[in-house]
Amino acid sequence: MSSQGVQWLAAALLSAAIVHTLCVGWFQRQAAQYPRHAGLWHLLGEVECVFGLWAVVLLLGMALLDSPAGALHYLDSRQFTEPMFVFAVMVIAATRPLRVLVRSGVSTVAGWLPFSRTTGEYFIALAVLPLLGSFITEPAAMTVAALVLRDRLYAGHPSLRLQYATLGVLLVNVSIGGTLTNFAAPPILMVARPWGWDNAYMLSTFGWRAAVAVACNAALVTVVFRRELTALQVPPVVQQDNRPPLWLTAVHILFLVGVVASAHHPVVFTGLLLLFLGFSEAYGRHQDRLILREGVLVGFFLAGLVVLGGLQQWWLAPLLQRFDADTAFYGAVLLTAVTDNAALTYLASQVDGLSEAFKQALVAGAVAGGGLTVIANAPNPAAFAMLRGQFARGAIKPGWVLLAALPPTLVAVLAFRCL
Repeated sequence: MSSQGVQWLAAALLSAAIVHTLCVGWFQRQAAQYPRHAGLWHLLGEVECVFGLWAVVLLLGMALLDSPAGALHYLDSRQFTEPMFVFAVMVIAATRPLRVLVRSGVSTVAGWLPFSRTTGEYFIALAVLPLLGSFITEPAAMTVAALVLRDRLYAGHPSLRLQYATLGVLLVNVSIGGTLTNFAAPPILMVARPWGWDNAYMLSTFGWRAAVAVACNAALVTVVFRRELTALQVPPVVQQDNRPPLWLTAVHILFLVGVVASAHHPVVFTGLLLLFLGFSEAYGRHQDRLILREGVLVGFFLAGLVVLGGLQQWWLAPLLQRFDADTAFYGAVLLTAVTDNAALTYLASQVDGLSEAFKQALVAGAVAGGGLTVIANAPNPAAFAMLRGQFARGAIKPGWVLLAALPPTLVAVLAFRCL
């Protein structure tokens, strides 16, 4: 197959995958209508499987129209560190000791606020936990925030409006909340070293604006739904006698820190994950079910995005070169909805001669639009995996997520462009 043919095939399949994500609800309904093949329909209706399945189609197409060796060569050229890391950090961050630690911290801080405890916990989960993405990485922050919301909000069976509004704010806040530092958010990592952006630069240029937007989004959604939050009946906080021992929690923290510190070295963090799995088995009485299935699905999703996204440079790079600073910002917000924001900033880092204003605008737009769709930001599939079971029929509708994410995205846009 010619290189141009491969590019067109990849673009067509990326478009098909995006349309597929918007139709997962239809596939789920077919499972109920045709129970004989319900397993296949459920597979096609899993958001986390969509990009992986279309990536397989791409590789088969390359093998048939070019050669199996060419398809394998392309697959070997891809970098799968991020999907592997997200899997590892999700499994560890979602364990009972760390979940109890974070939930207890959120409950304690919420007790200091002049709201009901449920309202305070809700606000802290959306205003503070996303900012942890600047320190423990965005996937870890997304995992712990989604689990706190699952246990302290979604378990109380809130209205559908509150469910989607919360998810929209969570996705946007995590996307922008990783910009306080230069080492924790995937779209920032792509450009920090080649463009010479240190932590002081990140905090002064992006970080404080992002923190303002995160707080505003959390406050607005809390105020809008304050009556429902106050009336919500949620399970009680874990009692003292059910808490894992402190030394066990400390060991879990060390494992998480080790995985985060070795995020760019898959041999190291994979070894730590395997060691952790053995350790958690040894103290299984202090563990709940590990989220291995959810982590594998998210990793499969991201790996598919890596395969499909690796052949989109031919139309993205020329498009970026036509932008000025203002167009780059708003264009990045829109493009991020259909391409991973880290892929977008990576392509920009390969273009020479960009002005500093252009660089800032592009990165700000990429993170501001990171909550619009499941593919816009690498941690988003983790939130879908953690919270999907709390929604009607166990399915999250991507179109409704897009609508719910528009208001907090607008707040982020205003913060980056007007402050």
